[in-house]
Amino acid sequence: MEEKVVYMWGYLPGAMPQRSPLLSPIVVRIPQQGVGVGVGVGIYLWKDVCGGGCGFAMAISDSGKLITWGSTDDLGQCYVTSGKHGEIPEPFPLPDEISIVKAAAGWAHCVAVTEIGEVYTWGWKECIPSGKFLGEPAVDKEASDRQSSFTAQQVSLHTQGSRSTIGAASGIEPRGREDGAKRRRVSSSKQSAESSSSGDEGLSALPCLVGLNPGVRIVSVAAGGRHTLALSDIGQVWGWGYGGEGQLGLGSRIRMVSSPHPVPCIESYSLRKDRAMGLSQGCPEAEGPRVPGNYVKRIACGGRHSAVITGRHFSSWVDNRDIRSLGYTNISALAYYKLSLINADAGVLLTFGWGLYGQCGQGSTDDELSPACVSSLLGIRIGSVAAGLWHTVCVSADGDVYSFGGNQFGQLGTGAEQAETLPRLLDAPSLENMHVKVVSCGARHTAVVTGDSKVFCWGWNKYGQLGLGDVIDRNIPSQVSIDGHVPTNVACGWWHTLLLAESPT
Repeated sequence: MEEKVVYMWGYLPGAMPQRSPLLSPIVVRIPQQGVGVGVGVGIYLWKDVCGGGCGFAMAISDSGKLITWGSTDDLGQCYVTSGKHGEIPEPFPLPDEISIVKAAAGWAHCVAVTEIGEVYTWGWKECIPSGKFLGEPAVDKEASDRQSSFTAQQVSLHTQGSRSTIGAASGIEPRGREDGAKRRRVSSSKQSAESSSSGDEGLSALPCLVGLNPGVRIVSVAAGGRHTLALSDIGQVWGWGYGGEGQLGLGSRIRMVSSPHPVPCIESYSLRKDRAMGLSQGCPEAEGPRVPGNYVKRIACGGRHSAVITGRHFSSWVDNRDIRSLGYTNISALAYYKLSLINADAGVLLTFGWGLYGQCGQGSTDDELSPACVSSLLGIRIGSVAAGLWHTVCVSADGDVYSFGGNQFGQLGTGAEQAETLPRLLDAPSLENMHVKVVSCGARHTAVVTGDSKVFCWGWNKYGQLGLGDVIDRNIPSQVSIDGHVPTNVACGWWHTLLLAESPT
């Protein structure tokens, strides 16, 4: 069995006693496990890396434990309950019986998925939906149902058009210091509810089991500045948290969604089938946008924007009753047709949310209140996507990299510092003939892993988050030296980078 190791670099204040940044990759010490009476002492083995938000890091062990380390408190600002303030990685205190398979972190909250498709989240209370908090008595179901109903009414009552120019009405907060997120503001209703609290009591919440509809099984999650997306096993996207710039894709500027709601990314199969039937009968095509694909296969959250990638289930398009209408008379022909649909996977990128820097890739700086196709990429199959504070980076099925949005520190990798409102293909010499497999974005930096296991970083480097041995920003992809191991995955936090690697065979 190949040994996996985790490297880290950048700024993790609690992991560095002198609070100095790590300018080059170092190996993370593996925590001990099973210490106790009658239990042997062993070590955890790494399974995956999850980045982390501000000042803390997360990874997953092979036994399904969420391992966290770093600082939860920097310059007097409480970011998130990450489990440990010090430099030693330790399991986050979640129920012993659960096994974590995916995790993500935003500015000040975390979210994790278990192997049975449940979701736990914790951090700033305004990021946490209604649900059962660990260690607290069960909430009154009737009251919870009333709250969910009230939230649904809020969504419907505030529904507007799908596109609007950013402005004072958007509720954008002033950006303080250099990271644009001072002490968070809450709505007047939450302020009144928490006015009796003292200190930071209202800032963070214990881990909460997210209440989803019966039968919903989540397979991956993404965390933005103050919003969360979750992807189910049937390709449905659910969202909650702050939505003031449209980052929840609900067609409105509703500021807070306190329970998970389906995000209308694509038309349902039934609507598409009704349309096809209408066309075959000579009826005019129904109005509404067509989005290639019939489920979502990837999700990403930036600071205040979101992105998803569509896929196509061939079984939803074809069944035995449709064979005749498609003109096929035998199973072999139908099988060939199904195979062609698999090979022509949709791979369409949709974006929504804050657009001030062009991070939605629509050619403007408008906010997108509902999911919208990035039309300039239609015809290019997009395989993966990542989002930073103000920028978005995606990778095609052919391994090409496209980036758009804010570029103040070179985080787009274009060789310049000007923003891009449309996706731009990276033609950097360092990536020539490279097939990029994995992409991740920090606040203002980007990292990728190529098919031949090379690591490249670019963008903001004040805290050494590029791993290049200095604090000089880069506006083109620059290779990070990793000796002795084979990189397989990369995950960026706000100011740091984690890398998963394997021992060479």
